[in-house]
Amino acid sequence: MELLVLLALVFLGLSVLIRRRGCHTGVRRAGALAPAALVIQNIVDPAAAQCMLVENADHFSNRPAPPFLVALEKSNGGQRGDGLTSVPYGPLWSALRRNLMAEALHPSRLGHIAPLQREATQGLIAALGKELPVVSVREHLSAAVFSVVAHLCFGDDIDEGYLRAMRCGIRDIQLIAVVEAKPSSGSMLAKLTGWRVLRQLLALHARMGEIFLRLVAARRESRRPCDGGSRRPYVDSLIDLRAPDGDGGRRAVRDDELVLLVLEFLGAGAGTVAACLEWTLAHVVNDQEVQEKLSDEVQSAGGTVVSSSRSLIHGMPYLNAVVLESLRMHPTVPFIQRHVHSDAAGFLGVGGTTSDLLMQVSVGAIGRYTKTWTDPDEFRPERFLPGGEAEDVGPLPGPKEIRMMPFGTGHRFCPGVGLAMMNIKCFLAALVHEFHWKPPTVGCAGVDVTELNTFVKGMKTPLSVRLTRRTLSS
Repeated sequence: MELLVLLALVFLGLSVLIRRRGCHTGVRRAGALAPAALVIQNIVDPAAAQCMLVENADHFSNRPAPPFLVALEKSNGGQRGDGLTSVPYGPLWSALRRNLMAEALHPSRLGHIAPLQREATQGLIAALGKELPVVSVREHLSAAVFSVVAHLCFGDDIDEGYLRAMRCGIRDIQLIAVVEAKPSSGSMLAKLTGWRVLRQLLALHARMGEIFLRLVAARRESRRPCDGGSRRPYVDSLIDLRAPDGDGGRRAVRDDELVLLVLEFLGAGAGTVAACLEWTLAHVVNDQEVQEKLSDEVQSAGGTVVSSSRSLIHGMPYLNAVVLESLRMHPTVPFIQRHVHSDAAGFLGVGGTTSDLLMQVSVGAIGRYTKTWTDPDEFRPERFLPGGEAEDVGPLPGPKEIRMMPFGTGHRFCPGVGLAMMNIKCFLAALVHEFHWKPPTVGCAGVDVTELNTFVKGMKTPLSVRLTRRTLSS
């Protein structure tokens, strides 16, 4: 979560996030990533994260360039393209973020997505119903969430074939990037393997770029002026955007930038929401009492698909608590990373070097910090209800204290937090209202909730469940 937009290019090659797991404190050389840089591993103290990302946000607002983008720059003849994830903090970042917030993620825009959510949840319920009783849910969740995000990006007229191609392409990028993230021995064989993986990533990026630009070209030809009451696709705003050119003027968004921005929007907006849904469903399988409380609240609120997403946010406190507890325990971005100049190191007590720094915050560890949370490894949604230890804690930290940060914090917090929470709650409410969720084997104590840290904090074992239709009271 720095979620939804931190995310999309994380899987495109920020391999340093994974390569040095296990070093909880201390300073290490960054090796091949940046010979003159240092890596400070796994900041787990919320106070240190607060100092770094909030109190001194101006110094800690740049991310390191992913190796994938460095290679892409070389393949493009030295022209560097950036998305929101990788662009340096400054005028271009501000222009891209303002556009995303105003044109795609503003609350007034999100009010128009209920029909998309309704159609996607109905399709998801139908797909699961065809496979009863034992169902593996991951691919179904991914397809349903991706449909909503893709239509927000490109508009309503997307061919189903394009939807499948984009979703499969992004999934393949994630799978290949996991291989790239494995530690390298430095041998010639390892170098050849790394080169082959990088070539595969570049080829997949090119394939996705062809699809995206084809759809953008179609939008250029077919779009009509948008009145204030309709939903405007994200790509329309990118077509119209005039970004700072660095010389005091304005320019159109280049195709290479547009491809990365779209890839971020789709990858972050869909993959992380699907992962959070899978985690949350796993916990309601393992805690049937939580599941029944949630089902009762959803039924009282109006049924399978609530007509207004706003009612999901404001009128269902237990649903909100269940989602927040899932995000606390399993934030879908394992780490937040910053590239900073050496003169900023003193803020965290690191000095004596003229090198730049790569600094990493462990989002998952902060959500389970033992000095902040009671029994942090237990799933207790009630802690977020009135009277609980976290009744005032939300998806974004307040300005004075960090207790959890699944969507990041500071200047570069995830702008998609509102969209993510709406989608998670909408799908979860519909699924728990429609089905009883139980372990796949009768008599089984529960499902495995072992984490797997790749580019999204996912379940090591994909969720498989036994579903039965609920008999709902009138």
